[in-house]
Amino acid sequence: MTNAVWDPSQPILEIENLSISFFTRMREIPAVMDFSCKVMAGEAMGLVGESGCGKSTVALGVMRDLGKNGQIVAGSIKFKGRDLVTMGEEELRHLRGSEIAMIYQEPMASLNPAMKIGAQLIEVPMIHQGMARAEALALARQIVADVRLPDPDRILNAFPHQLSGGQQQRIVIAMALMSKPALLILDEPTTALDVTVEAGIVDLVKDLGHKYGTSMLFISHNLGLIMDVCDRLCVMYSGEAVETGAVAQVFDDMRHPYTQALFRSIPLPGADKNARPLISIPGNFPLPHERPNGCNFGPRCDYFQAGRCDAGDVAMADVPKGDRHASRCVKWDEVDWTAAPKARVVKEKAPIGKVVLQMADLKKYYEVSGGAFGGGHAKVVKANETLSFEAHEGETLAIVGESGCGKSTFAKVLMGLETATSGTITLFDEQVQSTPIQRRRVDTVSSVQMVFQNPFDTLNPSMTVGRQIIRALEVFHIGTSDTERSDRMLELLDLVKLPRAFAERMPRQLSGGQKQRVGIARAFAGGAKVVVADEPVSALDVSVQAAVTDLLMDIQRQNKTTLLFISHDLSIVRYLSDRVLVMYLGHVVEMGSTDQVFQPPYHPYTEALLSAVPVADTKVIRKRIVLEGDIPSAMNPPPGCPFQTRCRWKSQVAGGLCDTTMPPVQTLTGGHQIKCHLGADVLAKMDPVITFAAE
Repeated sequence: MTNAVWDPSQPILEIENLSISFFTRMREIPAVMDFSCKVMAGEAMGLVGESGCGKSTVALGVMRDLGKNGQIVAGSIKFKGRDLVTMGEEELRHLRGSEIAMIYQEPMASLNPAMKIGAQLIEVPMIHQGMARAEALALARQIVADVRLPDPDRILNAFPHQLSGGQQQRIVIAMALMSKPALLILDEPTTALDVTVEAGIVDLVKDLGHKYGTSMLFISHNLGLIMDVCDRLCVMYSGEAVETGAVAQVFDDMRHPYTQALFRSIPLPGADKNARPLISIPGNFPLPHERPNGCNFGPRCDYFQAGRCDAGDVAMADVPKGDRHASRCVKWDEVDWTAAPKARVVKEKAPIGKVVLQMADLKKYYEVSGGAFGGGHAKVVKANETLSFEAHEGETLAIVGESGCGKSTFAKVLMGLETATSGTITLFDEQVQSTPIQRRRVDTVSSVQMVFQNPFDTLNPSMTVGRQIIRALEVFHIGTSDTERSDRMLELLDLVKLPRAFAERMPRQLSGGQKQRVGIARAFAGGAKVVVADEPVSALDVSVQAAVTDLLMDIQRQNKTTLLFISHDLSIVRYLSDRVLVMYLGHVVEMGSTDQVFQPPYHPYTEALLSAVPVADTKVIRKRIVLEGDIPSAMNPPPGCPFQTRCRWKSQVAGGLCDTTMPPVQTLTGGHQIKCHLGADVLAKMDPVITFAAE
């Protein structure tokens, strides 16, 4: 094939009418159908949609990496004018890694655990460009510095396991940039990372895109991230592009019911669990071989019209006055897109009752051996330091902070999976800090239950849904006969809004959101009064998140449950919680009502956390404060204030107090607590992180 000179005014990537299927022994499964999009030189295009919509399949199609049973059955993928679909293996091998690079969701899957970072980086230009080793090493050092990693020489000489998750992801980005590709595909590159690390990675990707002139295809289910990174976006649903256009246009003047439904199910500023609850998308995503006639979104759409929306395939229609704005909807120009939603139901605010849980000066230390074989001095990991708070009946208390701050450790101590080093936990007038779960009374165990992050890992794959809930009832001695327990199990399925027929289903037959509902039903089997929800919706799609959080709130109103909601997603925290507790390196650094914590005065760490949260609203102006570095090790915490190594306000405190002295807890107006050396006068002058642009 001759290499024609590519005209930079033409799209760098042009996908036209692409259809991709996977072939199994039973049937052909159409994963992507009639998909088209264009990415211009230097442009960042976002691909958005729920799990299973075909985003990653499109990316793998561009890379021509669909595995043995995946096949492009129609359409073309042109890169710089050359069709990748008809290209031979040798040409593809030359393009991959040199002109087109891909960054995956899980950084460790892209790194060889047995090779040092430097050796992995220099392989790329040595293989693709025949570069000399010394020149490749110099380039690797420069790009490691470009991705803002400290001490490049140490990093190049380290193994992957010696780096944090955020550092590993930066190395994967560095690896992708080693050949200065023209197109960079990023598949959910920040999903597994903390929000503060995510903010740094997003800024980095944007800056590097501008520096190297790289075009990007950015895949995400997070609309806020898409707004931060991309110029244009393409919304996908069930294998099809349903709306495409400039980011601001699609966000503010959406013209497809699915795009509208997505925005109604995410907690933007102003959402309120009682006055303005989120609206989840009704029904379920269609399986690829069970798609409806006509519009794929038809069965879940508020504007569906029989005989018209299901009459035949719906083509993309151009929206006038838009920048290449198009919608796959037959009624896009008839719907009143500014009308208030009909489905929203205003809820009663649950009354907050008496104190049911009290922690006082709780500490949890772990002892680890100092040497590889148990020799040397033992070291202490200070996971929780003097935690003090109380939680009330019917209250949602959110616990937020980065990975490694001690959120999950405190949950384990409360559950009895660990015992406290010192301090007290009073649960319904009983002290439980030193009682492991095996020695706790059955009624104590049943009263405190946990909903875990990943519903896939918490269910027994070989037991039916009904049997798993009945098993929990047996453990908690609820019901005197099989019939009673079976009836109670069906009531629990009603509680979590699952059809009773699901009792006979196996976990593999359920979606992620349905599995999480089974986990919640099991947690409430013993009549739990305190529920610890550890990142319960972070593994779920946004529309499913809305349904599950709404469900938790309904159960709380009905049962007066106390909900301890552990999360790093401050958008959902703002929406759900009554009070917020912010943790950093084992310490509570701020505590107050949700309104107090989300507006100044802030603890400097809370300020940075809030500024890192992407908000999918074009009217929101966010102050950017990107935290440098990672949380210090709990085995070797810094002296003085635990946050002083990353604090931008440190210079405001005289006499080096932050470096030497643990800050006191200041109690401000309305019981708002901040653990900081900054004076109340300085805290009072803080600017809000999130403001709204004037109309």
